[in-house]
Amino acid sequence: MDFNMKKLASDAGIFFTRAVQFTEEKFGQAEKTELDAHFESLLARADSTKNWTEKILRQTEVLLQPNPSARVEEFLYEKLDRKVPSRVANGELLAQYMAEAASELGPTTPYGKTLIKVAEAEKRLGAAERDFIHTASINFLTPLRNFLEGDWKTISKERRLLQNRRLDLDASKARLKKAKAAEAKATTVPDFQETRPRNYILSASASALWNDEVDKAEQELRVAQTEFDRQAEVTRLLLEGISSTHVNHLRCLHEFVESQTTYYAQCYRHMLDLQKQLGRFPGTFVGTTEPTSPPLSSTSPTTAAATMPMGPSVADLAPPGEAALHLEEVAPPASGTRKARVLYDYEAADSSELALLADELITVYSLPGMDPDWLIGERGNKKGKVPVTYLELLS
Repeated sequence: MDFNMKKLASDAGIFFTRAVQFTEEKFGQAEKTELDAHFESLLARADSTKNWTEKILRQTEVLLQPNPSARVEEFLYEKLDRKVPSRVANGELLAQYMAEAASELGPTTPYGKTLIKVAEAEKRLGAAERDFIHTASINFLTPLRNFLEGDWKTISKERRLLQNRRLDLDASKARLKKAKAAEAKATTVPDFQETRPRNYILSASASALWNDEVDKAEQELRVAQTEFDRQAEVTRLLLEGISSTHVNHLRCLHEFVESQTTYYAQCYRHMLDLQKQLGRFPGTFVGTTEPTSPPLSSTSPTTAAATMPMGPSVADLAPPGEAALHLEEVAPPASGTRKARVLYDYEAADSSELALLADELITVYSLPGMDPDWLIGERGNKKGKVPVTYLELLS
């Protein structure tokens, strides 16, 4: 108990001495040991690394999980050392709703069949997103988080210890300076004609006491200087390790970019396959009274055709028996022909298709066994297949 009380009193005394030294430095009443310029640059680089790592980590988490409630839930699971439950991706949830809608509205109708195709694509997109989030979390977020929760905490601890050692050193310097000043004042030779012998004896005794105080202050200063130098070297080594941290984070950044590239490439591939299956331009549908794309009145047919995506080829869409169909031998049915207005320019992919110009009127009809996304179009003596999604049926 006595030992603990003595240690507590000693710690309280050290804390009070440091607080006094720190306060006097803030008010400019005490000298402060300055670190060298290289050490200060290492400190500044470490602080900058820590600040930007926190921002990058936080924003990457927002990118991978935009829902703040979900992020808080994952954070709590990690702090409790519990496994984060698997969460259905938004694309997979959308795919589920589309599949259920197709089942209820009719899977054999054009709308139902399209819902099923889009649902399959959205499911693949959701799976790709989940794989990307998992890969990015392991290869990018985890190393950044390990730096902040591991290396940086060690650096911060050693920096606080260095600050305490510096305060002890400066306090020892101030104590030695005061002791030397008092010693010099006490050792001043008295005037024997004006000073009584008793005062001379007291002055000599005070001088001896201050000599002992100076020796003690010098010994404390040497100890404080040694501890400060040792702690400064430890902290310097840790700060120089920030260069290795940058190299590690650079490697993790490359892995993050690679995983992101793979993810977007998969998304593009899935959507391209879906577009080929649907055989339609995104955002258009049959029966609209106004085109959904910008007006083409001031655009030449060649320029407009270059800006519109190519429709799927006949080989991709036509059934096997229809691919060899000779359109010049096909006669229009006696009834069932309709007029249609072309919504967008369309460039024929091969000789079996009919090129279209926006706003022109053509005659269209269907043949038994044809793909419902395509019709036979006639303009004068020219005949060919045309995509339904580029037309507005009039009558």
